[in-house]
Amino acid sequence: MIRVLIADDSAFMRKVLSDLFKGQSDFEVVGTAVNGQDTIEKVKKFQPDVLTLDVVMPVMDGLEALAIIMEQCPLPVVMVSSATQKGTNETIRALALGAVDFVSKAGGAISKIDTIKDEILAKCRLAAKTHAKKNIAAAKPVAYSPKPTFNEPVTRRVEIRRRTGLVLGQKPTINRVPSTTEPVKKVLPATGKKIVAIGTSTGGPQALQAVITRLPGNLPCGVVVVQHMPAGFTKSLAERLNSISEIGVKEAENDEIIRPGQVYIAPGNYHLRIAPIAGGERKIVLSQEPPVGNHRPAVNVMFDSAAQFGKDLVSVIMTGMGCDGCEGMKKIKATGGYSIAQDEGSCVVYGMPKAVVDAGLADEIRPLNKIAEAIVEAVRR
Repeated sequence: MIRVLIADDSAFMRKVLSDLFKGQSDFEVVGTAVNGQDTIEKVKKFQPDVLTLDVVMPVMDGLEALAIIMEQCPLPVVMVSSATQKGTNETIRALALGAVDFVSKAGGAISKIDTIKDEILAKCRLAAKTHAKKNIAAAKPVAYSPKPTFNEPVTRRVEIRRRTGLVLGQKPTINRVPSTTEPVKKVLPATGKKIVAIGTSTGGPQALQAVITRLPGNLPCGVVVVQHMPAGFTKSLAERLNSISEIGVKEAENDEIIRPGQVYIAPGNYHLRIAPIAGGERKIVLSQEPPVGNHRPAVNVMFDSAAQFGKDLVSVIMTGMGCDGCEGMKKIKATGGYSIAQDEGSCVVYGMPKAVVDAGLADEIRPLNKIAEAIVEAVRR
């Protein structure tokens, strides 16, 4: 039996969700909460298996409550978010703080529960099986020191705020406006031979934060990322990571040349492929071809296209349900590419990395806090 606590300031929403869960034989509603403070108290009182958490609530909002919960009594949390631009930014923040997943309220409020009830139930069932994680604060970036014979240009390191956890009791700032004195990130010429490809799903936003914020700004190659996420949310994810990372981060665009010192995140609802072009450069190709394994973007699609770069490719598979990326990793290994898998202990869901490890395709198995270091080491080889 999955014991669920529902937190929402809307009496209508609390009733709708309560009826939904009560209609399932494997769920028990242990209580409801009307604001963030009430949520914290009832999490401690009832110790539920899963919490559904709204973002906008009185007294204390969902993000502030989530930060305290993940610090004091962590448990799997599924956010219930509006599908507005503000809502996507807040959802990305919540995922970075440790929420397992989210359900988007169409139009800002759920008036047709039938359209998303299966998604709510599926995500809460999955969340109940995951490992609750405290927010992983970004450590100091790994330094990149090229071999003596390497002659790549190096960007000057910049000092920026890297810790993203909230001070308990402090209201979060969602849209940080960069200081006018903060240095602009320099885009390096596309001269690096190596390329890094990262695939992830459930738990990925938090994992990407732990890895990308530690990559050095002078990394002499580009990084492409597929994160299973709907359209709109990937842009907010990229903007947030860019604001707290030394390396540049953006949502990928079609026909964009891949530059060193830059991370490109596949936009939601688009497959991402890597294609070689004249002069030894590579570009991004986006498409809306049918989903692969129910995913668009799919890690397998990206890995399939990246396999052609052989020993110049460093591939990374991180937390996520299922096995997306495993078939693509087989092609990568067949052409001489290098592979890094996240270990079981640091995964929110040990599915995608497990498939790669069990197939004998991982050159390295690293905990999350060592993956950035492993990437830098692999790029230097």
